[in-house]
Amino acid sequence: MIESTSTVPLVKLNDVGRSFWEGGQERVVLAAVHLRICRGEWISLLGRSGSGKSTVLNLISGIDLPDRGKVIIAGTPLNDLTERQRTLFRREHIGFVFQFYNLIPSLTILENILLPLELTGSLTREGTTAARDLLAEIGLSDRANSYPDYLSGGEQQRVAVVRALAHRPMLLLADEPTGNLDAESGLQVLDLFTRLVRQTDTTMILVTHSAEVAQLADRIMTIKEGRLMATSLGGEAS
Repeated sequence: MIESTSTVPLVKLNDVGRSFWEGGQERVVLAAVHLRICRGEWISLLGRSGSGKSTVLNLISGIDLPDRGKVIIAGTPLNDLTERQRTLFRREHIGFVFQFYNLIPSLTILENILLPLELTGSLTREGTTAARDLLAEIGLSDRANSYPDYLSGGEQQRVAVVRALAHRPMLLLADEPTGNLDAESGLQVLDLFTRLVRQTDTTMILVTHSAEVAQLADRIMTIKEGRLMATSLGGEAS
């Protein structure tokens, strides 16, 4: 059952650890990670390639499970759910934006945006109208019946952001969403993120390599040697 009180952190990682076996040796990716994220908070997650940033997202979304510790989202311990229950929880409550858009090429732009509503059984006339309004807001209302391949990379990523928010998830996970875009398109997508996430009071965790992008967030966390550390806007870890 989802807890509604605003005093409860939306995301809690309690002493979380995750390791993988490579070439007969154990590689510790995360060790004793503790994290609290409040509702409506935007967290940027920094770290070098292979440091475990995507592993953190996979654990928070329930795609993966920790070797130890607890992952609790809105009062629900994901460790205690079956794989199917985690899938349904993720489908209903979490939105995703990836580096490579992940739009379905056989669906139109509007159909891509409506897909999360269809999957959760919440597609209504009002939802379709809201999706069209969002397309107008990002300047793509005239492309509703076009297919993704006819859009530029920046346009596709803007559609991906809108799709991720269409079913009003309580948590948005974004993995290097501007990493495949030129500077101008990246700025447009970041502006869209800032505007829509703040408007809807959505909690967001954004993985990035860019310190400039990270500083748009309420709080910056850095992964180093398997541990999460708070990082000041000046770049110093604490």
